[in-house]
Amino acid sequence: MKSAVVLASQFYALTKPRVVQLIVFCALIGMVLAVPGAPGRDDVWLALVACVGIWLVAGAAAAFNCLVEKGIDAKMKRTAWRPTAKGELSDLQALLFAAVLCSAGSWILYRWVNPLTMWLTFATFVGYAVIYTVILKPLTPQNIVIGGASGAMPPVLGWAAMRGDVSPEALILFLIIFLWTPPHFWALALYRVEDYRKSGLPMLPVTHGNEFTRLQVFLYTLVLFAACLLPFAYGMSSWLYLVAALVLSFGFCWYGFRLWRNYSDALARKTFRFSLIHLSALFAALLVDHYLMA
Repeated sequence: MKSAVVLASQFYALTKPRVVQLIVFCALIGMVLAVPGAPGRDDVWLALVACVGIWLVAGAAAAFNCLVEKGIDAKMKRTAWRPTAKGELSDLQALLFAAVLCSAGSWILYRWVNPLTMWLTFATFVGYAVIYTVILKPLTPQNIVIGGASGAMPPVLGWAAMRGDVSPEALILFLIIFLWTPPHFWALALYRVEDYRKSGLPMLPVTHGNEFTRLQVFLYTLVLFAACLLPFAYGMSSWLYLVAALVLSFGFCWYGFRLWRNYSDALARKTFRFSLIHLSALFAALLVDHYLMA
């Protein structure tokens, strides 16, 4: 018999905590930007409840992903440690866990936030857990581009939680994450290409080769650069954000260019890590700008 602590840690691992933390952070940015000026007590309470609901549904999607891809995960060094891949949790346990998290999160969002946020969050769950994981990922090398729409939804969810609608500002945040996802993920796929080849997944470096993928990473960083300027152009932010966006986006483009012209696994790792810094710092700059320049 497993101890309760061990079992709890295995279930917790299914939720992909680091990924979910970034999702909730991006949703929180959407919530903050949706509220003019300093938030009141009711705003803080609503944001807290919405974060809990979004965390639960996102964790459910991650758990379902682990269940569906347990065979693939077992073949890849990066994911072989997952409890479903190692057979430490049964299919039924993982499925029930995902169902409970999704149901609880959806109920919280519907009851304590608003129906729009619940339905958008549930649609994101379906988009990631079913459309991306089950259909797109094994079917096309463009899986991460199309499936990236689900990963780009958190700020839209946060905005909807506070405003009860989806405005152009929320869609701009969506576009930034949507365009950020391919260069972020393909940088990882480049230095993990053998893992993906063994898994049988048609990831871009496997189907189109290293050089083509590197060019795509660089081109996406250029398009992303333009998208990162939209919050300033639309009037969502001030010069403080613009300076941060220019520095961060230039840095990402520079990594993309170097990766394209002079590839190494070490540089691909650095590019992947910088992409995480890029998105986190960019949204943090939006947050700081929102309060300092209000």
